This record gives sequence, structure tokens and C-alpha cells, in this order.
Amino acid sequence: MSTTNWANDDAVIDVATRLAATLGDDPNHTVAAAAMDLSGNIHAAVNNHHFTGGPCAELVVLGLAAAANAGPLATMVAVGDGGRGVIAPCGRCRQVILDQHPDCCILVPSDGTVVSVPVAQLLPYTYRFPDGTAERFVRFNGRYYDDVVAGRKTQTVRYLDPVPLGPTTFVFEDGEHRGFKTLPGVIDSVTPIHLTDLDDDYQAGLHSHYPHMPHDAQLDDVRFHI
Repeated sequence: MSTTNWANDDAVIDVATRLAATLGDDPNHTVAAAAMDLSGNIHAAVNNHHFTGGPCAELVVLGLAAAANAGPLATMVAVGDGGRGVIAPCGRCRQVILDQHPDCCILVPSDGTVVSVPVAQLLPYTYRFPDGTAERFVRFNGRYYDDVVAGRKTQTVRYLDPVPLGPTTFVFEDGEHRGFKTLPGVIDSVTPIHLTDLDDDYQAGLHSHYPHMPHDAQLDDVRFHI
């Protein structure tokens, strides 16, 4: 199964895969998970199955990362034992990750490859924990870093990628190098627009970011500053 070809995604898949390969035949521990925080550190753990209801590997990772004061998690993956490869999280894990790390991307299998999906996309029309106080961040491709720092880029258009208003952290990811660059930033406005409102060149650029986006998609026009 091929990966997303991003260094951070490959790194967490590698850690979870190597951990899953050590599990042997123990029926209580059958899945390994790994997650990367914004400092580039990877936290990994395994599930703890029990007939009374043990936690999935993803939830154990959340606890492990919290114990390490890791802060927001950017990317997470689960890998099954016995060479099963990347597997999708269960419904409970999706809800917990959404509430505690709402900007985390989850690596899931799709048509023989692995894709990175914002956790919010895994739970459309979901319940939101009203008392959640998760620290938020907004992810950018690393090629925009210099333009954002210089103030040349103050707008981004997003598809199915909720962005919080107000102070946040801008996270820049380079496909070839592990880790992230971060900047403190502020989201000034989020305005709904339609893909058809944009010119052809802008539409083509968005389709390179979101290849499965429909031609009549509703988007968010996000304005920001550092």
C-alpha cells in the first residue's frame, strides 16, 4: 500500500508499522497507532483490548501524548497487526480525536493507497463537545511560508476544512522534510463562497489541493494575518 508521499505521513506510518510488527499473537494487543505533534515528535502506543471494553490504540496515544505535554497533534495513523497495514479509526476514536484535536489529519486507506483526511471529514454532521477547549491551528503547505511571513499572502480558500476565527497557530508542512514550522496568527474572517465564483486559474489551483472536489463545491474564503 503506497503512502501520501509526505515526509511526516511516512514517518508516523513507519513508526506504527514497526510497532505493529512486534505484537505477535497476543489477542489483547492487535493495533498500533502513532501521532506527530507540532514539534515533530512522534508518540506511539498499542490498543489494550479487554472484554469489559479496552481502549483503542489511538486513544492510548492521546493519553501518552497528553502525559508528554505534547500539545496539538497534527497527524495520526493506526496500523493493524499481521501485516494488515493502515486501518481507519472506529467511530468512538473519531469523535474523541475531533473533540480533543479538531485540526488533526488522519491517515486512512483508500483504493489501495493511503490518504490524509481532516478528522472533521470523518464525522460529517457530528456532535460537538460543547465544553471542549482544544488548542486550534491552521495548516499550510510549506511553500507559502515566506509569503505569509512577508504579508504577501493573507488569504486562503478551504474545502471541507473548518478554520477557527481568532488567534491560532499557523502550521507549515514541507512534503520532503519531517516536522513543521509554526507562526502565531489570527484568522480575521471566514466567508462562504462557491467554487464557480473564482476564476479558472484559481479553480485549477484548488483542484490540485483537493482533487476530488466537485465543480459546484461550497468553500470558505479565509482572511488572516500574523
